[in-house]
Amino acid sequence: MTTDTVTLSDSAAKRIGAILKSDLEKTAMRVSVEGGGCSGFSYKFDLVDNSEADDLVLEKGEAKVLIDSLSLVYMSGSEIDFVDNLLGQSFQIKNPNAVASCGCGTSFSI
Repeated sequence: MTTDTVTLSDSAAKRIGAILKSDLEKTAMRVSVEGGGCSGFSYKFDLVDNSEADDLVLEKGEAKVLIDSLSLVYMSGSEIDFVDNLLGQSFQIKNPNAVASCGCGTSFSI
């Protein structure tokens, strides 16, 4: 799924859909950017049951992702992906705005 600013990969949509099906009280995954982390900013993933007026809403299959307007400034052009390999399973955000990131892939700097 593509919007003007963020892409949700098929693997991420499938995993988010499965997670939401397992917790019927939650209706979406919120992805946000916070200060901190070893490279300056970090991504946060939360399951939520409501959206805010300024949220970007991404929907694909059974997945629903919310991104607040402040976080969207830092995530413009990004792809949210889900990776399952020998190192483990994780959501990863491929952010073209990040000039540096840490080895764990959860923090970045602009």
